[in-house]
Amino acid sequence: MKQFFSLLTALLLSSMAMSQVKNPVKWTFSAKKIDATTYELHLTASIEPGWHIYTIDHSADIGVATSIVLKSNPLATPQGKVKVVGKAVTLRDPSTAEMVKFYEKTVDFVQVVKLKKPLKTSFSGTVEYMACDDKQCLPPTEKPFTIALQ
Repeated sequence: MKQFFSLLTALLLSSMAMSQVKNPVKWTFSAKKIDATTYELHLTASIEPGWHIYTIDHSADIGVATSIVLKSNPLATPQGKVKVVGKAVTLRDPSTAEMVKFYEKTVDFVQVVKLKKPLKTSFSGTVEYMACDDKQCLPPTEKPFTIALQ
């Protein structure tokens, strides 16, 4: 009977471990002060080896492009488009013969914001992305964030 419970426990623990959702992308969010009213918002993805996320301008029929949505802030406004610091990989997808663009290892999305006057506030929003490896793509994920500007 003791062996039966040990076996049952081992089976339950292994099935729980297998059912956990993979999370191959870790995000960090920070602000860099440029001057009294200008900040860079940095949304940095650290991607596990073998995985990738699609670029902001990814347009192939497979995969979901990374997108960043900032919530409106009456005290500050975004300046220009998001800049990307990271090297995109472009290759032909063997299953669709389409060219796909994605990031591996790390990528930093940078948005400049301008405050109406020097004060403390924050910017909130979401990053939506799809992580894939050579065998699978995880469902699109939305990662909320809030970045303090001080």
